[in-house]
Amino acid sequence: MQSSILWRETVTEMAKDYPEVTLEHIYIDNATMQLIKAPESFDVLLCSNIFGDIISDEAAMITGSMGMLPSASLNEEGFGLYEPAGGSAPDIAGKGIANPIAQILSAAMMLRYSFNLNEAADAIESAVQKVLANGHRTADLADDSTPVSTAEMGTLIAQAI
Repeated sequence: MQSSILWRETVTEMAKDYPEVTLEHIYIDNATMQLIKAPESFDVLLCSNIFGDIISDEAAMITGSMGMLPSASLNEEGFGLYEPAGGSAPDIAGKGIANPIAQILSAAMMLRYSFNLNEAADAIESAVQKVLANGHRTADLADDSTPVSTAEMGTLIAQAI
């Protein structure tokens, strides 16, 4: 942790503005192990870019796919950039096999954190949960079942709202 002294000092100082968030500095190897062992014990993870990239990929696989993870970069006023954690996936564009859930959940985050439309965000998140609970999966998540296309998943979620 010697090489991260400035990071730790800065984060410790900033943490004073967020008393509702428990601050604990941990080594990256321990953080990744704890994330696999007990992912529910984490609500907020704050990392440098290199460690955040490692952790976000690992967290995505806990959900089953990068296609499940929304992402937000927020400023102090709450407005931000919302996108799937896995990026735009241009290699599968137009093939109907992309998982739209991360983008849909990113939109729900935007409604919640930038526009304070919690009811609308809840409706979207509940619709995603309902569609998944009914067994619908895109190709990245379908084990032995027949996957639905990108458009079909979007339609199912829209209908569930």
